[in-house]
Amino acid sequence: MASRRAVASIEDVPTETTYLFTLRETDTDEEREAILVRNDAGIYAWLNYCQHYTHIRIDKGSGAEMRGEEFICENHGAYFESDTGFCNFGPCEGAYLNEVDVAVEDDTVYLTDDDYEFVRAGPIESDATDLESKSNYKF
Repeated sequence: MASRRAVASIEDVPTETTYLFTLRETDTDEEREAILVRNDAGIYAWLNYCQHYTHIRIDKGSGAEMRGEEFICENHGAYFESDTGFCNFGPCEGAYLNEVDVAVEDDTVYLTDDDYEFVRAGPIESDATDLESKSNYKF
């Protein structure tokens, strides 16, 4: 098991939206975003990319919309179950989000996934000179 890194205290993970953080893939050094989702059964972590178009982020920096124990990709209207990552409605219905392993101990959420290293709370720091289109169509 990888050395654990504290991601957030349980108090920092909201119940009505998602908590965004940045990871680094251990094999490639590529930074990726992930979200923590809290429900009555616990706290779960998923990579922050919709399965309809995987370059679209679910949490764009202000939390994903929640309806009960589901969170929503506002770009496509896809609904994801917070505890399984399963898309039960929308254009990627039947797909699953990519899980990130976390554990909760002593009121703290720890990253326990060997594939990633914790970088920081919040989104990937963007390059101000990146002028690439973020639409689904590449120009």
